[in-house]
Amino acid sequence: MVRECDLLIVGAGVAGLTAGLFGARYGLNTIVADKLMPGAQIINVENIQNFPGFPEGISGAELGPIIQQQAMAAGAEFVYEEIEGVVQFPDHKMVKGDSEQYKAKAVIISAGSELRSLGVPGEETFEGKGVSHCASCDGPLYMKEEVAVIGTGDSGLEEALTLTEYVSKVYLVSKSEGLTGHKALQNEVRNNSQIEILVNTEVLNIYGEDSVKGIITKNTKTNLENDFPVSGVFIYVGLNPNSDTYRGLLKMDNTGHINVNLQLMTSVPGIFAAGDIRENSSSQLISSAGDGATAAIAAFNFIAGSN
Repeated sequence: MVRECDLLIVGAGVAGLTAGLFGARYGLNTIVADKLMPGAQIINVENIQNFPGFPEGISGAELGPIIQQQAMAAGAEFVYEEIEGVVQFPDHKMVKGDSEQYKAKAVIISAGSELRSLGVPGEETFEGKGVSHCASCDGPLYMKEEVAVIGTGDSGLEEALTLTEYVSKVYLVSKSEGLTGHKALQNEVRNNSQIEILVNTEVLNIYGEDSVKGIITKNTKTNLENDFPVSGVFIYVGLNPNSDTYRGLLKMDNTGHINVNLQLMTSVPGIFAAGDIRENSSSQLISSAGDGATAAIAAFNFIAGSN
């Protein structure tokens, strides 16, 4: 079955949700497709403190549905669909989903990113058995125990702070000389007595039996190895864009981020990219929302100019 629409949006993170809101408000027949619930990866974030309008912060599980409600009220439709490919035709795009196909005048790709793996022994073995990527989901499993957080960007710092609500101690592991997240988060972390920061430190191995028992680390300055007995390891070492589906169709940089112009149009007219899947994204929720609005308005102008 082929469904027709003006605008098909791939991905229901903040960029896709905002694109759905603006596309619908501009009068476009708009469909937002994602295999996950609206909000995508942010649904696991316990407290988002840097999204305007929420001085006390807001959880990702609340923010995603709020934006979805706005988009639906404007007329956007949401479908649970995994997008498997896009084919360009002179006057439209055919978007293949795992259950239906969509004929669209314009497409916005806001499929986001996936967490990058650490790439050390034990990581895959103990996935779900002590290795985690969600402090609010799994933190309660380690009540009064010691855990490690690998990565000191915004996500790592936020999750380390969340974990202190449950665990007795967090080892925050940084390969660099210090922390790399926002200054406000750095200050919170440094002032939290439950967090011990390990700088110039890389993880060599995650070990255990039926579940994680600890990590082996090496100081990159002294080459000394240490054993830290921990019950959980939370990994936040960056993101890889979910762009493999579009290789061969769209131009990308050497990291897989999609090339765009100022209107967020890709190398294929009528296909736009928004959020952290595009090149030079700041990977912040507020900029993703801005991307969604920009891409939707650009899609409207493209469709209007094509008619």
